[in-house]
Amino acid sequence: MAHANRGSLNMLILCFTFFLLLNLSHNFALAFTSHDYSVALEKSIIFFEGQRSGKLPANQRLPWRGDSGLSDGSGYHVDLVGGYYDAGDNVKFGLPMAFTTTLLAWSVIEFGSSMHNQLDHAKEAIRWSTDYLLKAATASPDALYVQVGDPNQDHRCWERPEDMDTPRTVYKVSPQNPGSDVAAETAAALAAASIVFKDSDPSYSSTLLKTAQKVFAFADKYRGAYSESLSSMVCPFYCSYSGYNDELLWGASWLHRASKDTSYLAYIQSNGQTMGANDDDYSFSWDDKRPGTKIILSKDFLEKSIQEFQAYKVHSDNYICSLIPGSPSFQAQYTPGGLLYKGSGSNLQYVTSSSFLLLTYAKYLRSNGGAVSCGSSRFPAEKLVELAKKQVDYILGDNPARISYMVGFGQKYPLRVHHRGSSLPSVHAHPAKIGCNDGFQSLNSGSPNPNVLVGAIVGGPDSRDNFEDDRNNYQQSEPATYINAPLVGALAFLSAESTPN
Repeated sequence: MAHANRGSLNMLILCFTFFLLLNLSHNFALAFTSHDYSVALEKSIIFFEGQRSGKLPANQRLPWRGDSGLSDGSGYHVDLVGGYYDAGDNVKFGLPMAFTTTLLAWSVIEFGSSMHNQLDHAKEAIRWSTDYLLKAATASPDALYVQVGDPNQDHRCWERPEDMDTPRTVYKVSPQNPGSDVAAETAAALAAASIVFKDSDPSYSSTLLKTAQKVFAFADKYRGAYSESLSSMVCPFYCSYSGYNDELLWGASWLHRASKDTSYLAYIQSNGQTMGANDDDYSFSWDDKRPGTKIILSKDFLEKSIQEFQAYKVHSDNYICSLIPGSPSFQAQYTPGGLLYKGSGSNLQYVTSSSFLLLTYAKYLRSNGGAVSCGSSRFPAEKLVELAKKQVDYILGDNPARISYMVGFGQKYPLRVHHRGSSLPSVHAHPAKIGCNDGFQSLNSGSPNPNVLVGAIVGGPDSRDNFEDDRNNYQQSEPATYINAPLVGALAFLSAESTPN
């Protein structure tokens, strides 16, 4: 009997050891290296080439795309060729495009030194947008062009951007129809980009900064929300739900950083409280800039001890504390698999933006050995890095579904992305026009997309870590420029921080 018990015990130990080894090998397989993050960084930037509108350059790296929107603005006697399509459709929405540009520029400003051979590509991605935003800001006096394409008509079709024949209606904000939100975000984008190009192209940088200052003055002088001026042409697609005060303070913060002009410091000090400086908001996105503004202004306190900005450090701490499990003021929701979860529609946009803010704030804290104060608890910069890394790793495949939510990265990734150009045959493979309604056969097909939209981050899984690789499920399967933009900076940071192969 004793021998039987000993045999059972040995078998139990053997099974447990085998189970442990299986788990260890599985975990190690998902321990991403510096090289992995570098590969993901390269792909995350390539994605923007799939979103390009206009005349494509000879060095275009996604060869299945072709020229599109070459007459944008011509019916209104302005040149609005270029820029980016925001997501899986063929509309150029100004608010998310400008926010994307600001976040791409911020990624380069903070982590460009870790991008190495991808730095020039990141700057090209920024310039593709700023060239367009400059045209939008200077085409007509006292006006900012903020959109090309009728979204209601565009969404009734499923066609390649190279084929689109829906109305390329142009929309602008003006003194009579103000849009302080989209104008101030455009100013932020141009100002942030001016920092990026300051050394490599001083003339271009100067043009960006001067235009940013003019656009910001326009945004501040003629106050109003663009969604009230343009109504159904921007709502419900990119309604300014948070209002425009957050963009005005955000824009002033970037102009303060880019220009060193004391008038912007005075503006921030005079208007901060009425523009949300004392609001604790826990969502950073194309719509709501408040957490990002707190982080950027806290830099002056943490690195330069400018006392006027101490309150921004306090509110930055409040935002960060809300994300940290175990913090007294923890209030974020995470999936069982550990993913930050904000909402069912394109949730990964909040994951990438939060991860970027965590890493940027960690960098600022490290500059003076600071920590995050959460009531009686204090968390070092390393805790923020650990939390952000977990989120990025989840996106890249370290999750219960064992799927990478970056298209083209890893062994398993979404194949049926909600994206017109990716889901239809390439214009090079199928030169004949595919009409407005003819494309719906591809939308409703269960076949993988014929063109791989390399680097695209899709909307992501639900609150229970479940993901449906279905082209019709746009909440989960649609990519967007503003999901990728902050991830560019996060991946650059992690490629420098992580262990080599």
